[in-house]
Amino acid sequence: MATPKLAERGRIHKVLEKYGACVELVPLDPNFNSISVGLYFKDGIGTVWSFSSIPGVDGRIEQIRDQLVALGGVEAVPNTHSQVRFACGDVHARPLKFLMMQAVEKSPDLRHPEGVISIKDMKTDLVLTASGEEIDGRYVYTLDADGEAKNKAVRIMAAGRGFLRYADMEAVTQTQVAFQCGARHDAMMRLIYRYARNLSGSADMLDAMAMRGQMTTSTLGFSQN
Repeated sequence: MATPKLAERGRIHKVLEKYGACVELVPLDPNFNSISVGLYFKDGIGTVWSFSSIPGVDGRIEQIRDQLVALGGVEAVPNTHSQVRFACGDVHARPLKFLMMQAVEKSPDLRHPEGVISIKDMKTDLVLTASGEEIDGRYVYTLDADGEAKNKAVRIMAAGRGFLRYADMEAVTQTQVAFQCGARHDAMMRLIYRYARNLSGSADMLDAMAMRGQMTTSTLGFSQN
């Protein structure tokens, strides 16, 4: 007769086999009974999943899936309540970590502002911007800033390094970046800009996220990697 621990590990194994690797695990959902929620990817399809079976969990999972679409620009897989995919066919794992955190922990009503891709700089009065265009078969984002500051060029290039680190983008020039797939991902740019503008603070946040995930996955008996 299987012990409860072995039975739980068997259940976890079935989930990983069915839905794939865990890209991000949010250990506490503040908007729904503090359940843990994970995002798993297999064959280009992402699935929002929770081991919780409390009443209403399917509705909450659909709400999170819809936030992934609204905030990250991914597509909802037709005839599902929990699955998404990128139109480009790639799995952008690094920015998905930030996207999943926003979709679970922030208000379900959260939306990106419309118009120009922009955000207030953390260290100056500059407003950092990004504008895109197709160049040589891929979509390239040019980073700039509105306003005046002594270190304006430095702040723009620092944001560029943030996109390379937190969105796995490629440098085209010192002020131009592109996603590795070459596709246009405006919603993801808006999302990641808030982290790209603050390298040190975002690095600390990532470390804290990793620690929380390790504690939760250790309790469940499996690793995210």
